[in-house]
Amino acid sequence: MTPTPLPFTQFVVKVHSRCDLACDHCYVYEHADTSWRRRPKVIGDEVLEAAAERIGEHAAAHRLPAVRVVLHGGEPLLAGPDRLRRAAESLRAALPSGCALDLRIHTNGVLLSRAFCALFAELDLKVGISLDGDKAANDRHRRFADGRSSHPQVLRAVALLNEPEYRHLFAGLLCTMDVENDPVAVYRALAELRPPAVDFLLPHATWDERPKRPAELGATPYADWLLTVHGLWEADGRPFAARTFESVHRTLRGFSSLTESLGLEPSDLAVLETDGTFEQADSLKTAYDGAPATGMNVFAHSLDDLARHPGIAARQSGLAGLSEACRACSVVCSCGGGLYAHRYRSDDGGGSFDHPSVYCGDLMTLINGLAGAGGSAAVPTQGGEQLPDGALLPGALTPAQLDELAHGYGSADTVATLGRSQLALTRAMLAAAWDASGQGRPEAWALLSALDLAAPAAVDTVLAHPYARAWAARRLAGDLSVGLGPLAALAAAAAVRAGRGDAVAVPVRGGWLHLPTLGRIAVPDGEAVVTGRAGGFEVRASDGSVRTVLDEPLRRVRLAGGWTVALEDTDPLRDCHDHPVADRLTDGELLDWTGALREAWELLGRDLPEYAEGIRTGLATVTPLRPGPTGRDVSSAARQAYGAVGIARPATAPTLALLLAHEFQHVKLGAVLDLTDLYDRTDSALYFAPWRPDPRPIEGLLQGTYAHLAVTEYWGTRTLAYDGLAGEAADRARAQLALWRRYTADAVDRLVESGALTALGVRFADGMRESVTPWLSVRLPAAAERAADRARQERGQLRLTEA
Repeated sequence: MTPTPLPFTQFVVKVHSRCDLACDHCYVYEHADTSWRRRPKVIGDEVLEAAAERIGEHAAAHRLPAVRVVLHGGEPLLAGPDRLRRAAESLRAALPSGCALDLRIHTNGVLLSRAFCALFAELDLKVGISLDGDKAANDRHRRFADGRSSHPQVLRAVALLNEPEYRHLFAGLLCTMDVENDPVAVYRALAELRPPAVDFLLPHATWDERPKRPAELGATPYADWLLTVHGLWEADGRPFAARTFESVHRTLRGFSSLTESLGLEPSDLAVLETDGTFEQADSLKTAYDGAPATGMNVFAHSLDDLARHPGIAARQSGLAGLSEACRACSVVCSCGGGLYAHRYRSDDGGGSFDHPSVYCGDLMTLINGLAGAGGSAAVPTQGGEQLPDGALLPGALTPAQLDELAHGYGSADTVATLGRSQLALTRAMLAAAWDASGQGRPEAWALLSALDLAAPAAVDTVLAHPYARAWAARRLAGDLSVGLGPLAALAAAAAVRAGRGDAVAVPVRGGWLHLPTLGRIAVPDGEAVVTGRAGGFEVRASDGSVRTVLDEPLRRVRLAGGWTVALEDTDPLRDCHDHPVADRLTDGELLDWTGALREAWELLGRDLPEYAEGIRTGLATVTPLRPGPTGRDVSSAARQAYGAVGIARPATAPTLALLLAHEFQHVKLGAVLDLTDLYDRTDSALYFAPWRPDPRPIEGLLQGTYAHLAVTEYWGTRTLAYDGLAGEAADRARAQLALWRRYTADAVDRLVESGALTALGVRFADGMRESVTPWLSVRLPAAAERAADRARQERGQLRLTEA
């Protein structure tokens, strides 16, 4: 199946193709690729304008909240201040409203002057500098063509960036390691410069041009060198960010990597050369002459065209794009096969990247060493699912959309954006699960791949079904009891929807063949062959019998305005909710559900119109749950079932409306968290929510607070509707508003005070506070406040009792 190309969010723009140093380890001039010789020295105005336009249109098309652009070379300072100003101004002017520009320049530092720093301060352009350590280490490779040292000039440049007026421009240092340099001396020299970050890079190498390995340094000298530096870094209290070490620590815990050279994150980087040609990652220049070439240019091709290039797709394919040996490796989620360029070898019958990294042994030793020094084996993430590395997708929300969601709401366009990101995540997880399974049932995968090209709408419809991802999540969490049958069922359902005559075998267990989004058919256990026909299907069972009709079709309820929602009571994977699911609804139960949903939808449209718009766009499925204890309403949202909520039908339609709004808040926030880090995912503290007796992880507090924004507004609008009226319903609404507005406001304060939120998380919490604050000013009768106080006191007593 062809994965949906991910948008680029990072761009390297080459503004000058020559350099004033002659570093002998440079991949641009000293390795296999020679394309620099044929390129103009300086980027022209027309290329700059076209590049800015392409980046701007790409950001607008994909609603990117921010892009990072690195001005590069060669040596970019050789382009001069006027050219750099032109680049910055063109890029900033071309971006759509709401898309921030993170503009950077990476330089060897030789030409950095006070005048350049003043310009960069004006342009808000951050500066990264290449420096390999102390003078002896730096002089080993980074010299002028005549052999002179560049070290004094680089130190002068760093000193400039450390001056108070320019310190905010200092992005960090890049250190290319050499195992013959003293790691202690290198670390101390770099740490003394007080950089905000240091990237320790392996020197570029391939299986054709292997890295040096002095015999006296052992079998894994690069790992040993890095582990020495890591020990010093930890002992000093991690004085600067170090993406190499942090990425290993993060991926060992199941989180995303911070660098392309580790982990399974899809690449989101595009490179533009001075002549306007698009290239893949610069590191590919070390593989063979012409390796980064795409045949595309900024004048004739869009960035979406570039994203579909096979070379780019290969670097976005995660686990599926790795060699067989890598896929079977115990540290693959941290290593990710290493940097793509480092996998190349030409003696495999044609030359390919389908190999482990030439640093394979070093990466294994480094990862295991860091795991023993404070990392840990991969652990389940949210909801207990072990997500494939890379599940945190690049941000697709604009700042305005994120602010809208922070206030609790979500327009049709915003929720549709969440839906698109979730579909992409489902595709990625299915691919990872299939790979991890040893690529079993290849005929099912091959059919999905073929249909994805021939009938993409059919495949999208099936994969957008909320429980399509549940199988992948369980397989990736190590639950092999689900088998590979659900994958074949997805292919069969897509074949039926496509109606092209495609056939696929599906295993049958328990007497039912389930077709996601369609329903199920009673057939004997064994293997049934499903064939999609124009306008229907044929199922040939293991006993030779043929079925052409669903015995239990998936039923849908049409609501006001033509919107339909499925009542899912057939999918065997719907049990991913944390409450038992109901059996197949009887005709009478179906009628009860239909009436309740229609009334609840009318109430949502009337009382919560700003929530209803998003619900209509994103809620595809309601899964009936079994009733809870007497008098208790039961509802649930499953973290890996976007678009579905589980509910045990309550006694009244107003309660159903409240439960729909409450649970869909969890659905939305789960999708936001797949796109954006709102909290420190390494935070292990527990926090009390005002409405619960037991402490919760930070995400639990965040989820509960977000859901109760809708609860507060629900009771607030009902209170306003009862203005001037008396009666039990009016009294209950007022008491509930008094209770939930205070609970929710207190919870927002606890989130902010936790210290576990990221800067974006604090901004998100501010949005929640702005939504709940107006309800705090609504005057309520004293009786309502007393009732709310009693409820809070009872909850506090329960907490003390359980403690």
